[in-house]
Amino acid sequence: MADILKSITDELPKAITDAIFEGANIVLYTNEKEFIRTGEEKIRDVVNKVKKRIELRADQKILLAEEETDKTIRALVPEEAEITNIIFDVQRSVVIIEAKKPGMVIGKQGSLLNDIRNATMWTPTVQRSPAIPSKITEKIRSVLYANNNYRRKFLDSIGKKIYTDWNPEKMDMWVRLTYLGSGRQVGRSCLLLHTPKSKVLLDCGINPGIAEGPERFPYLDVAEVGDLNSIDAIVLSHAHTDHAGLIPYLYKMGYRGPCYMTPPTRDIAALLALDFVGVAYKQADSPIYKPEDIKEMVRHSICLNYGEVSDITPDIRITFYNAGHVLGSAVVHINIGNGLHNFVYSADTNYRKTRLLDPAVNFFPRVETITLESTYGSKDDVLPTRKEVEDRFLELVNETIKRGGKILLPELGLGHAQETVLRVEEAVRTGLLPEIPVYLDGMLRDINAIHTAYPDFLSASVRNQIFQDNNPFTSPILKHVGSPAERKEVIEGGSCIIIATSGMLAGGASVEYFKNLADSPNNLIIFGSYQAPGSLGRTVQEGATMVKANDETVEVKMQVETMYGLSAHSGRNELLQYVSRMNPKPRRVIINHGEASKCLDLASTLYKLNRVETIVPRNLETVRLK
Repeated sequence: MADILKSITDELPKAITDAIFEGANIVLYTNEKEFIRTGEEKIRDVVNKVKKRIELRADQKILLAEEETDKTIRALVPEEAEITNIIFDVQRSVVIIEAKKPGMVIGKQGSLLNDIRNATMWTPTVQRSPAIPSKITEKIRSVLYANNNYRRKFLDSIGKKIYTDWNPEKMDMWVRLTYLGSGRQVGRSCLLLHTPKSKVLLDCGINPGIAEGPERFPYLDVAEVGDLNSIDAIVLSHAHTDHAGLIPYLYKMGYRGPCYMTPPTRDIAALLALDFVGVAYKQADSPIYKPEDIKEMVRHSICLNYGEVSDITPDIRITFYNAGHVLGSAVVHINIGNGLHNFVYSADTNYRKTRLLDPAVNFFPRVETITLESTYGSKDDVLPTRKEVEDRFLELVNETIKRGGKILLPELGLGHAQETVLRVEEAVRTGLLPEIPVYLDGMLRDINAIHTAYPDFLSASVRNQIFQDNNPFTSPILKHVGSPAERKEVIEGGSCIIIATSGMLAGGASVEYFKNLADSPNNLIIFGSYQAPGSLGRTVQEGATMVKANDETVEVKMQVETMYGLSAHSGRNELLQYVSRMNPKPRRVIINHGEASKCLDLASTLYKLNRVETIVPRNLETVRLK
């Protein structure tokens, strides 16, 4: 560890006053203004030698005063950029500029950022201000800003841990993967990646279809896991509760290591966790963790963008790629032992292009083993074309409106809901649906706001709309419901479309609407997302006429429809194409995240088509990768 810092500083002038780690990255500080302005070429030469990311920053002694820096920034940046906030991270010599149009702060090829740095000595970073005000985004950023000193020490300790046993050479060792959840089931995704030097958790979720009991949580009490602080890192693929829902609990129980994710995943995971706590309180249950545990998760988060390579342990390096599933969702490429074994944790993927996202990436530098979900993996899960499904959707909605009914669309708060919002907004805007109210209830406002804060993670078409001030998430046809009184007005009013969480009728606003709308045959409910066995949504979907909803007996007279083909998951054909078109071809495919019959069906077909080894592990089984 000390050797790598010494080898770097020995290559540079004596102007370097300090060298520390920020996770796997290395930060150098200098007290010479001229070296700040001209030293980048020398830094690049060192980067090429050590193959690690190095950043040069100014020592606090030479920083321009904060008040003067604020004035300088506002003088240099055009007013059209609409700066909303300027925050000084003194401990790191970084100034954070929040703006509605960050591109205008950056300038052509980063020219304006260079001007700011040269004039003030501060290292500027730019963040997009959400087009929709978001309390959760504000809270998360405030937590990070308020804990700058702690974060600096934390990130430095992570770097020291990574580089203590780091070896640039290929390592000879074993690699094992233990299933703590998602083996032959949907829910409680949690895998333990284990080498002689490292233990890494891949996701840690709950089973959303089970209200209580041991089947709700991963097997964290097994010998392979051991003490939580023996876990070197958590890697979170995306923010859905079945992948992320138990991570705050790990911090409650004393885990203090890093959790790697994309920036939007951090924000949404925190939001969904807070909602999880809120629902528990509303149901008079004691939540398994509290808001302060969610805060610890945020404090210990390390965010990576797509394509950004980062060491997370001495022998494990990860890269995130777009998974096409939800905002910020990642296919995780894991390089183990400097090329010993390349493992792809695909988590949940969508290999279809949607309005919201581009298809999942399946081109990697190297890959020997891949995990593959099978939510819709059976031979019966061939999804119809998107056009067929959307035409049917419009037909059903128009029929319901004609008879004076209401349309309830229960949605998972993340991913499918935003795709539905875009579809409905476009249909009303283009005249395919009449101009009736479209109500959004539950946590959709905050999640939509997070989407507007991270347009670079969206499809090109939506991204362009946002950049051109034609943001579909701020369309005037979308009306947010913010209170029980407003919800009552919607229920008692005329024909409308209601998009509400949760998607499985497992709690939240969608259940309240369902209870009040179910007794009229004029009304329509459309299920577009996966309904877990045992959930209220699954019970209604399967045709039950009398159900229990929040301890109330509800008679179901409303029209019930299911729209397969609009899912944020790949269908069977897409899963098969994902593997067959993968470059390079994997040698082994591990099937998980699906009902047992679907896992086995998909595994059999993949073997016949590709002649690759297929494995369908049960929970608590361990697969040796190398």
